[in-house]
Amino acid sequence: MHSLPNSFLVAFSFTVLVDGSHYWSSPCHRTVAHRQLSGETYMIQDFYQGEDFFNDWTFDVGSDPTHGNVIYQSQSDAQSKGLAYINDSNNSLILAVDSTSTVAPGGQRASVRITSQKSYNGGLFIFDASYMPVGCSTWPSFWTVGPQWPMAGEIDIVEGVNNQDTNQMALHTGTNQTCTNEMTNGTQQFTGQIRKTNCYSTGRADSGCIIEDTDTSSFAYGFNNAQGGVFALLWDNSTGMSIWHFARANIPADLIAQTPRPSTWGKPAGFWSSQTCDITANFYEHQMVIDTTICGHWAGGGSYAQSGCPGTCSDMVANATNYINSKWVINYVAVYQHHIGSGAYAPSPRLPLMIILSLVIYLLLL
Repeated sequence: MHSLPNSFLVAFSFTVLVDGSHYWSSPCHRTVAHRQLSGETYMIQDFYQGEDFFNDWTFDVGSDPTHGNVIYQSQSDAQSKGLAYINDSNNSLILAVDSTSTVAPGGQRASVRITSQKSYNGGLFIFDASYMPVGCSTWPSFWTVGPQWPMAGEIDIVEGVNNQDTNQMALHTGTNQTCTNEMTNGTQQFTGQIRKTNCYSTGRADSGCIIEDTDTSSFAYGFNNAQGGVFALLWDNSTGMSIWHFARANIPADLIAQTPRPSTWGKPAGFWSSQTCDITANFYEHQMVIDTTICGHWAGGGSYAQSGCPGTCSDMVANATNYINSKWVINYVAVYQHHIGSGAYAPSPRLPLMIILSLVIYLLLL
């Protein structure tokens, strides 16, 4: 028996593989490969839903680094207090602030902060939630951060405080490599409004370079009234950082189908160009974080006084009923990676030639 027929079968099998779609699944993470005839190809690297958050994320314990009036709970404590649980009807994750305990003014309420165990150096990050914490003194956020803050950077994807109407996005850097969010070539490549341009941050000046969304469905009550939605961060070291928000009714069909094509989504709400920020030098080894704190150095102080909320932030901490709606309802978090020529692309025109050559050689040796 000749070995060449096996080569022919291998070539033929390879052609079938790259010209079709295939799907792998595991109990925790699902990976999807797909074919696109043009444009970018993204494949799921990690998909977190339901129990995955208990298995593959870490519950941070103790006081809040931003000096908020909370005590973050361990997984067992958060679950026993009803602050972290899975909705069995739709597999969503609920992360809540304690809304039943008696706490003195200026005291600390139980809350939850979770961090992904895996870290990333780029990709397309998708955060799908149907509800976010609202109310005076609250400070909810979904963000990514690298080691030794601020040296490895921070990316604020979803963030705001008190009665803020729209989402605030920001980058934070700590190296001597320049990073700003100035408009490139005089053309604004995003729909949001620039609030601050210098991304450099320290412990005493940590606002970062800020872009504020203009869509009132991007945060707080507007977000919840729209049945939530999706936030997408495209971290591309060659082009920059882009953040989109889509209300539930406007989520792109390709994203719902887990075949995202960001180039078809239109202008992002926020964009930080690699022309004015060295992305690779400033951002690396990021873990994802979801949390809700109270007051702290942003939601408290001057921001609270200007928010229209009653009394002081310290007094609000004692009002347990204020936190009844301070909860996340998270449908999933996904991380996609950009793949070129790695098993998920339009077939090469040279593949039929490979088959013909294999067949010819086989016939000659019969």
